[in-house]
Amino acid sequence: MAAELTLGPNLFHWPAEMKLDFYNRIADESPVSTVYLGEVICSKRTPFFDDHHMDKVAERLERAGKKVVFSSFSEVVIKRERNLLRQWAEQEGRDLEVNNTAALLYLKNKPHRIGALLNVYNEDTMAYLHEQGANHFALLPELPRKAVAELGKKAGELGVGVEVQVFGRASLALSARCYHARAHARTKDNCQFVCGEDCDGMILNTMDEKPFLVVNGIQTLSYGYLDLLPDIADMKALGVTHFRVMPHSCDMIAVTRLFDDVLAERIGVEEGEAKLRELGIEAPFVNGFYHGKAGHDWTARAAAELA
Repeated sequence: MAAELTLGPNLFHWPAEMKLDFYNRIADESPVSTVYLGEVICSKRTPFFDDHHMDKVAERLERAGKKVVFSSFSEVVIKRERNLLRQWAEQEGRDLEVNNTAALLYLKNKPHRIGALLNVYNEDTMAYLHEQGANHFALLPELPRKAVAELGKKAGELGVGVEVQVFGRASLALSARCYHARAHARTKDNCQFVCGEDCDGMILNTMDEKPFLVVNGIQTLSYGYLDLLPDIADMKALGVTHFRVMPHSCDMIAVTRLFDDVLAERIGVEEGEAKLRELGIEAPFVNGFYHGKAGHDWTARAAAELA
């Protein structure tokens, strides 16, 4: 299975016009092979983009030669979300990525993908979900190299795809409570979509005013951006087949091009790293999870060299 570069679902509440422009540029200018589409974090956001634009955006991306995969909600609580999830699961013609076990009720024995927000920590879980129809697994960004190696080996035995996030803020936790609304003294039901004010999430500082985490509605992410460029060759050897970059408001065309160049060995890691740092991303780059350290740590050398 040839290694591929993918674009994960947009986790943030961008204006519809911004999303349309973003995906049009991805269709025309980005080398990613697969694009994940669909609201993942909050069902209240769906009327702004998904309900009116997603099908047309999917068709636009497919005409440009991209494979489109629809992604499900990460949390399913109220009746409207259950109904939307059932409609989503019953559609035909496109791959579906599951981010909540509630979707598995409707997808038993139907081909589907497992998203990185549905925790798969070990080979037995992967094998069980494969028996239920899962044919592709996006791993949690917090997994260390040793766990990625074991899951990559199992994925090879099962003949399924395995995907690892290599760029962007890492999802760390989800809650029923909306932190974004609470930070602005609003309730979840009366949030007035305040999360839309922060295109890459709301920065959360420690008590001594150091940026530490990022809040995106009900989701908590890392403040630093994952950068696993130096580890791509190692992960390919471990059985990773797909490499995911996550949408942010920086120049994602440049990001996807440089990651694709390193993945295809058209440029070296050192050149790719230099280009990535020229983009002016203000937050630090991190790779601690993959190296078996604290997630916010950074090590310039590949984990395989240090193992």
